[in-house]
Amino acid sequence: MPLTLLLGGAGSGKSSLAVRRAAAWEGPVLVVATAEAGDEEMAARIERHRAARPEAWRTVEEPLDLRGALGSAADEAFVIVDCLTLWTANALEAGWSDEETVAAAAETAGLAAARRSPTLVVSNEVGLGLVPQAPLGRRYRDVHARVNALFAAAAGQAYLVIAGRTLELS
Repeated sequence: MPLTLLLGGAGSGKSSLAVRRAAAWEGPVLVVATAEAGDEEMAARIERHRAARPEAWRTVEEPLDLRGALGSAADEAFVIVDCLTLWTANALEAGWSDEETVAAAAETAGLAAARRSPTLVVSNEVGLGLVPQAPLGRRYRDVHARVNALFAAAAGQAYLVIAGRTLELS
């Protein structure tokens, strides 16, 4: 089964679409969540995402080790990784170099693409806005663009999600 990448802006409906697609799967579902609750607002966001998923689904909260989380997935499990946007930020905040982050993304994308059951990865497209004013913002945007490109190259399918609608990327 191919790796699928869902790209879009914040609030575009990517996570909801991922949940709907996984809900149609007849086997187990694993959600790999990369968000960390650094404040009350983020904790509320995380709780809304949790509430949108069926209770029977297994969730692994893993801000950095996507390879390990994917490696722990049962062969027959549909895996949702939500999301690469926060994973990239987590990696940079943890002190990973740009090349370490990109290398980990490449390895993870390959692992996800090689799975027997579907893997659906959610990520924000951060390159459509203004060039960030701060060096850290530009670094993040550039590294995250490389991460997205690696996953898109490994994916059998990639979609741009806008207002809950999809546009297939070829």
